[in-house]
Amino acid sequence: MGDIDPSLNLNAHIIHAFSKKVRTKLQSSVQEGKFMGQGSVDYLGDDFSTTLTLGNIDLLNKTGVIVGHYLQRVTSSVALGAELVYQRGPRVPGGEITVLSLASKITGENWQFTANVCPSAVAAHCCYYHKVNEQLHIGAELESSLMTRESVGKGCYQLEIPGGNAMFRGSIDTNWTVEAVLEKKLMPLPFTLQLSGTANFANIQKSQYRFGIGLVLG
Repeated sequence: MGDIDPSLNLNAHIIHAFSKKVRTKLQSSVQEGKFMGQGSVDYLGDDFSTTLTLGNIDLLNKTGVIVGHYLQRVTSSVALGAELVYQRGPRVPGGEITVLSLASKITGENWQFTANVCPSAVAAHCCYYHKVNEQLHIGAELESSLMTRESVGKGCYQLEIPGGNAMFRGSIDTNWTVEAVLEKKLMPLPFTLQLSGTANFANIQKSQYRFGIGLVLG
């Protein structure tokens, strides 16, 4: 899957499942003439999952990002885990940095709550997802950092219209950014039409708007 905008910025994704337990994902992009790449491998065990991600690895200049995830199911509804991030590059303070985060996930019958805490950055990230019915899904997200003294909240929804082969997705955050996406399956053709829009009203006199259109094969 890929997309390109009028500024010739390109994004491409490739996802391949070798088996029910092993999946790989490759992602590349060209932004303002600069190439960036990322690859990850997911492994799903009987009661745990782990992911290894490599981003913008340059062996000659010894730069890049390595991220490791591990999530262990403790009970049928509770899972605990950790994330370790290692980054190396000339723009990183001290040349390299390592950040450890702790994670938890609680799953209910039709809802899910996740939380990540980063002790070194004194930051936390929480997400809540709720399945109202087969067509409507809602969620909320909160990210806060005592180091930067900033907090951002976000609310979102997803509404499916089975009879119309269409789906709406939208969100709004505390920075007054509103996003919306409409996906319409062009049956019986194997195409999906996407219409998207983003608006920011943080400065009402200089509001920013972006609109897009896409066609997905598959």
